[in-house]
Amino acid sequence: MQQLGRPGPGLLARPRQTALQSNRPLGSAEVTHPFHPLRGQRFVVLKVRRVAGVESLSLRHAELGSFAMPREWTDWGSPDTQAAASAEPLYFDGFALLALAELVVSVSRRHCKVDQ
Repeated sequence: MQQLGRPGPGLLARPRQTALQSNRPLGSAEVTHPFHPLRGQRFVVLKVRRVAGVESLSLRHAELGSFAMPREWTDWGSPDTQAAASAEPLYFDGFALLALAELVVSVSRRHCKVDQ
């Protein structure tokens, strides 16, 4: 008959935790995508996940709640993506675009009258 005694210290040890700790702060991420409306704003990172092969960050916004964003659209993206996105700021001037459209229409009308 086998005698039951106290288990050894190795059996009482807890297994090492391998899952992410829920209280571990991940820091923050800034939106760097040149056309995103939240560009330049910084948000708390709640978690990192991979969906359909794309790594995304779960971010927290004070008013919108939490939302996901591709990692490459933030300052957590690879350095080559960040360099390409921030190499030169993009500006959009609506009035200049309207003036250009009017010029194109004007030139095309003149050109059509000459051909007729």
